[in-house]
Amino acid sequence: MSGHILITGGAGFIGANAARYFSGRGWQVTLLDNLSRRGAAQNLEWLRSRINAAFIRADVRFQQEIEAAFAAQGGIDAVLHLAAQVAVTTSVADPRSDFEINALGTLNILEAMRRYCPEAVLLNASTNKVYGKMQEVQIELDAGRWRYAELADGVGETAALDFHSPYGCSKGAAERYVSDYSRIYGLRTVSFRQSCIYGPRQFGVEDQGWVAWFIIAALLGRPITIFGDGRQVRDVLHVDDLLRCYEAAIERGDAVAGLAFNIGGGPTHTLSLLELLQLIEARTGIALEPAFGDERPGDQKVYISDIRLAAERLEWCPEVAVEDGVGRLVEWVDANRELLAETI
Repeated sequence: MSGHILITGGAGFIGANAARYFSGRGWQVTLLDNLSRRGAAQNLEWLRSRINAAFIRADVRFQQEIEAAFAAQGGIDAVLHLAAQVAVTTSVADPRSDFEINALGTLNILEAMRRYCPEAVLLNASTNKVYGKMQEVQIELDAGRWRYAELADGVGETAALDFHSPYGCSKGAAERYVSDYSRIYGLRTVSFRQSCIYGPRQFGVEDQGWVAWFIIAALLGRPITIFGDGRQVRDVLHVDDLLRCYEAAIERGDAVAGLAFNIGGGPTHTLSLLELLQLIEARTGIALEPAFGDERPGDQKVYISDIRLAAERLEWCPEVAVEDGVGRLVEWVDANRELLAETI
């Protein structure tokens, strides 16, 4: 399947990888980005040297800019909505901007689709933070890492939503609009509650993109701070696996319209923060001595996605092993030290 895909946040980490992925499968690609995020300009330059993609500089917060961008396109078959404010800490410091980008920005995309390409499939990048801190879920320490006492398959989509942090609120509100626009207006929309995506072109920083940040900090000699005890566990997913999931959802647009999927590595692809540092040390030979700080607001000691619904409805599962994916990212960071030192 191919067609015309518009990617908001197209110069971001996932956006740049998605642009190359879909272009390689014969899609016409249009990128929309305001280039405000660190590394976006460098990702755009990298893309322009490799694929033929149109670029629109626009900000999802401004309805007129988005309406003009959609109006200028020919037929659009899919919209991959990645433009977002993505850090909990930033949302706490500036909740209004967080709301305008994530909630209002998504509404602007939905309205533009409703007017200019109502037959297109919308893929909305949501977050596992819509589940909040999950304080009611029993956890326990096991072999130096936190784990669920009972949820052997991880957190399913029927778990209670609890938007704990302005970021969780804005992304949760956006996801609800996405779902309701399928019900009320018949748009073919689907959301992905994503968990810890990592891979090349990720200019990770301390408050977002922890897998990439730990590797970057290690190789550039930057200080590493762990917020909490370091035994927090997440399921991690390589970006290549995420892109296969996106493609599967586009192919099944009618069948999955209005749904939200938990998308991550699942129980077989997990890491604690301390385990990641051990992997980096083993791969690089660098001895790491992190500092420790207080746990962040809304942080979960454990989050692991139950990905069985995606396996059933999208016929998808992760394929990139954690050690392999982390190794690939170490190689990318090592090959791009100068670029990262200038950017981060």
